[in-house]
Amino acid sequence: MHLSLASITSASERVLKGLAVIWCLSFLAAGLSEANQKPPFTDYCQKLEQEIQGRKHGFLAGNVCYYVGGFHASWHPMEDETIGLTHPFHHDLRARGAALVDSELVGPENTGRGNDYLSWEFYKDTRVLYGSVIIDGVTYETPAPKSMLWRPDKMICLYEVCGVSIREEKFIGANDAAASFITASQPVILQFNGQSLDTRHTVSSSATARLGDDGKTLLISEGGRIKSRPDPKGPEKIGPSVYTGMTTALSASVDISKTLTLHRDDRGVQKYCYSIPCGPKGVVVSWAMHDDAETATAAAQDIVNNHQSLAAEKTAEMNRLLNDEVPWFRCPDEKFVDIYYFLWAIYLMYSIEVGEGWEQEPHTQTAVNNFLGMHRYDATFQIKVGAWTHNKARFAYGNVLTWKHLTKADRFRELDNGIRLISDNKGTTWHSGAYGGETSEHVLGAWQIYQHTSDKGFLRKAYEDHFEKLFQHKVTSFAMNEFEVLDTLRKIAHILEEPADEQHWKSMAHRDPEEIRRAFRQRWEMNNVPHFFAAPDNGLLTTNAFWCMRSPFFPREYAETMVRSWATNREKGFFGEFFPLAMAKQSMESFASDADRSFGYTPDTAYFTLDGMFKQQLDEAATLAINHIGNYNWHDAWNIPVAPEAYRRDLSLFGDQFSNFNAGKILLYLEGFGGLSYSLPDDELKVRPALPDEWAWMEIRLPIKGIWTTIRYQHDGVEIAGCPLRHSVEGIGLPADSTERDIYDRD
Repeated sequence: MHLSLASITSASERVLKGLAVIWCLSFLAAGLSEANQKPPFTDYCQKLEQEIQGRKHGFLAGNVCYYVGGFHASWHPMEDETIGLTHPFHHDLRARGAALVDSELVGPENTGRGNDYLSWEFYKDTRVLYGSVIIDGVTYETPAPKSMLWRPDKMICLYEVCGVSIREEKFIGANDAAASFITASQPVILQFNGQSLDTRHTVSSSATARLGDDGKTLLISEGGRIKSRPDPKGPEKIGPSVYTGMTTALSASVDISKTLTLHRDDRGVQKYCYSIPCGPKGVVVSWAMHDDAETATAAAQDIVNNHQSLAAEKTAEMNRLLNDEVPWFRCPDEKFVDIYYFLWAIYLMYSIEVGEGWEQEPHTQTAVNNFLGMHRYDATFQIKVGAWTHNKARFAYGNVLTWKHLTKADRFRELDNGIRLISDNKGTTWHSGAYGGETSEHVLGAWQIYQHTSDKGFLRKAYEDHFEKLFQHKVTSFAMNEFEVLDTLRKIAHILEEPADEQHWKSMAHRDPEEIRRAFRQRWEMNNVPHFFAAPDNGLLTTNAFWCMRSPFFPREYAETMVRSWATNREKGFFGEFFPLAMAKQSMESFASDADRSFGYTPDTAYFTLDGMFKQQLDEAATLAINHIGNYNWHDAWNIPVAPEAYRRDLSLFGDQFSNFNAGKILLYLEGFGGLSYSLPDDELKVRPALPDEWAWMEIRLPIKGIWTTIRYQHDGVEIAGCPLRHSVEGIGLPADSTERDIYDRD
């Protein structure tokens, strides 16, 4: 889908939507009753089912266990999925990669135990249960599926082998065990091969294996030595495998004792092979891992014995999450509905709760094809996505609070000017050693969570020993957010009844309107780049300039001029095959490294750019957002939603295939198109609609104070039903006689 610029409506064509505030119709006037506000049940697992064979690798998630089926290196198929369980893996954030090695740095920048720059994707080196099919004495090794259907709850693989149809369903149960239920149209023998953990950086293995007393369960005691590089620019070291002391349990629904063979290679890697019969009634194989051997064994056996009920429970739980935990969204274009729920499914699938060390709170994560864990930068929008879930204590609070452990433990880099920076990623006992200042944006996300909950307890946890400490001497700037962040810190201190802190933040803040104006004016058309904000002197023009439009203090006339001159400009600006390019075309010839080419379009830059346009209430925002989401997150040839880490400049897919880096797009639906904001402390819901011209209508439902509120959008107005708060609809755009005073003179 490629929208022409001619489809972007002008301000004059949408002037009716920019008129004064109108109080919304009550639910009685809308002909709606409070009883029918909760949306009817939808089977989202079925709705999101998509064919991925040859397109994506498989991906399933439990709590601290995951499954990757086959291996695609940045969207290039390197290995097909096959019968069995190819790449299940345990990842509870005890390490960043495959080894547990201690940092050698002295002081607060010590990265702890488990950071690793060598083995972020160690799952792709695992070989657990690779299945082959034996028919009439002939072995057909690891057949590729003719179809692989992905759903949030399971994967369904179909095979044709020498005239025999084979079907399997793979899922991860609530007990964090993975299972595959396999049936064959005719009797065959399934042969499974695998090995203990062995990565490309393994030095030696001490793994051992034994058959359990039931004759159906193989127990592998993991162990070994693996190369690691725990410190930035530091030396390689050798340390214990991440799985040292853990037990892998592989169970089956039939006896394997008569066919099981074991041997160890010259590095001690434990190899195993066994065969089982399979026919129309089917067989089950499973995998589980745990520090306690009995727990691993029980989980592997339980999912075999109860695979049908546990699979049904997994489907029911994923459907419950997508029905009850996230705002309901509908519009006339069904693919945008599918994209919306696909992105929510990924956000929820990445949710993890460890409860150890620096991982006390549940939180979402970013990517399986990079390294699991939450990223400080990605959290800037993932925190705000969590604010829209129903159970915010489960799906929102931790996205903020998990970072507090680093601040409280003094694990930060402190600069001479007083700025304190925390790491990009962390686990139970390690942090990445890559520092940055985006944490200031976390303050705004925490404030939004408070607005949606009135929970002073959460706000105090986020503030004490974290925000108050991290920004004690200076607030970091992220896209010119420091004015809003300091004001928010002042408001937090006021709510928490900390008058000394309130005065401290007030003294640090730039409250003089002229001083704030000057900060923006000085950056306008810098380095002789016309109609552009904060252009660097090296000529590298990126979307970061547009991100600053998210500040409530950004001059609107700058925003209008910059969008007109650069956003929709196909010759030198940011409009490529779709919008926005991560880098202006004007800069592309000078900046053309492999990395530059790989990140031609990225989801984070698009979110921040479009969010700024929506914040400025620009007429172009909705159509440009439709253009981006419809091109970036929908694959026309496959007719399915996608969530890539990036697109190369040539529009080939790049990076992770199930990337929660796309989470900000959810906010473009709710806060962009829907224009939603609400505050329980202020007892107020505000709607600033930006209904795309491409849609005749749109509807969002969300629970507020436990009551499902319905917001129905049409081009002639907005109806709100069942809302327990005062509510209003505001027009698009500032009134024609607005001046700079409207922007800056605010308390």
